[in-house]
Amino acid sequence: MFADPIFLLSLVALFFLLGLWVYQVLQDTLTDQNQQLIYISGLSASLIGIYRIFINAGDLGSVLLIGSVICLVIYFIGLISRNGLLKTTGRGWFIPVFLIFVLRTFAYEPYQIPSGSMIPGLKVGDFILVNKHSYGLKINRVGDAFALSADPDYGDVVVFIPPHVNVPYIKRLIGKPGDTIGYLNKKIYVNGQPVDQELISTSAEETFLKETVENKDRIIRIVGGSASYPEEFVVPNNHYFVMGDNRDNSSDSRYFGFVPRENFMGTGQLIWMTWECWTCLPSFERAGFIK
Repeated sequence: MFADPIFLLSLVALFFLLGLWVYQVLQDTLTDQNQQLIYISGLSASLIGIYRIFINAGDLGSVLLIGSVICLVIYFIGLISRNGLLKTTGRGWFIPVFLIFVLRTFAYEPYQIPSGSMIPGLKVGDFILVNKHSYGLKINRVGDAFALSADPDYGDVVVFIPPHVNVPYIKRLIGKPGDTIGYLNKKIYVNGQPVDQELISTSAEETFLKETVENKDRIIRIVGGSASYPEEFVVPNNHYFVMGDNRDNSSDSRYFGFVPRENFMGTGQLIWMTWECWTCLPSFERAGFIK
């Protein structure tokens, strides 16, 4: 995101416009016409920046932190200069921006399921809340936690940045560092031991199975026959192996490789709404905790 020249230009433009506004307020030269021009220019720069964040799947955490600092600086400038407008504006913007930063960065972040790789538990159009403090506190999506660090566990529904693209993915954690993961005839083996499976239902098109790992249950979906080429993966240090519950329709560690520890954002915790298409009405029938 910060390597995008268009985003950086929009950020520089915003800094310049804010500085110009503060200067004119302090000099008591701010006219209604100038304020309107600064507002329109700032709004345009903001929309361009937000668009570039969306295009680059950027992390809003850093942007919200910068915004919080700017609001605080404006407040202190107003405090030192005894300027009521700067104090009111800085304080008024700092509180909501900082609260959004804290909640979104350290508590919960909304996420929409983009594919069917986690069927049947998660479906396209499900809106979920990602628990951002499951594995520790950090500002950026990628990086080491600065506090309360914890490691992912077997069966966790993990949200992470994969090694091949800067877009959040959601999968099931299957293997930890040092594990040997085998996949044969659509059955998982962890360090040579098969994962327990129990048939739920089957048809000509699909089969649903219940898998159990360390007293944690999950429902998976497979399609087609049972034959598959044997695959084996040795998970390197500080990396993890993930798979989708919809085993035959999932881009996961079998294809893009292992996920570095610092790339985990958190865990999918709660479905709060389902909105399958723009012409559909939102539904809350699937609302509930994610297993």
